[in-house]
Order: sequence, then structure tokens, then C-alpha cells
Amino acid sequence: MDKSANDHESGGEAARQVGAKGPDELREQIQRTRGELGDTVEELAGKADVKGRALARAADLRDKAGAMTVQLRSTAAQTGHTVQEKAHAVEHGLQHRAHTVEHNLPVPVRNAVEKGRRHPRPVLVAGVAAGAGAVVAVGVLRRRRHGR
Repeated sequence: MDKSANDHESGGEAARQVGAKGPDELREQIQRTRGELGDTVEELAGKADVKGRALARAADLRDKAGAMTVQLRSTAAQTGHTVQEKAHAVEHGLQHRAHTVEHNLPVPVRNAVEKGRRHPRPVLVAGVAAGAGAVVAVGVLRRRRHGR
């Protein structure tokens, strides 16, 4: 064997030059190596912990679902307000048109409508009577048509 191989194998001067230059530096290297080894072991343990990773993933998905729920509720509330505003606008337009139609009615018809509003029962009775008369008339017409 040559001299450098002997020195390296026996922990001689050549080994010290490649490694630490003194006991303090050797201690620092050992601490650094222990820290790196601890980090590596922690990473490997984390990868091996399937249950822990699954629980973490479930918690993450739960958080995302909660955020989506909040967002959907907010969107639904905004949509509800928009629909309500449009419904009010349509209602206002219909009321305006109804007033316009009522204003353009001939006076006798307008007076009859007002009386009907004030006293709805006779109007309902007349409507029912007219409906019943229509049903009887349809029945009579059918009998005549099928009777021939």
C-alpha cells in the first residue's frame, strides 16, 4: 500500500484534510449532517403516513368546499336581488299599463269596473252564472251535433 492509502484508512492527515480541520469543525459537520438526516427522515415519514396525508387532503377539500359554499350563497343572494329588482320593474310597468288602459276605457265601462271593484260579490256571481251558461250551451250544441 502507498502512504496516502494508509493515512486515509488509519484516519491520518489525508483524511483530516478532506474532512474537518479540527474537533470544533468536526462537531459542526456532525450537527449539520444530523440536521439534514433529521429533515430527510421527516420527509420520508411524511410520505409513508398515508392516513395523515389523506386527512390533510380531506381538510383541504373541506376548506375549498366551504369557500365555494360561501361564494355560491353570495352569488345566489346577488341573483335574488337582481330578480327582485326586475320583478319590481315589471310590476311597475304593468301597473302603469293598467292605469293607461283604465284611463282609456269609455266612461260607462269605467264606472262598471269601479262598481265591480267596490262590490265584487255580484260580479263573481255574474261570472259564475255566465260560466255555467256557457257549459250548458256547449252541452246542448254537442247533443244536437251528435244526435243527427
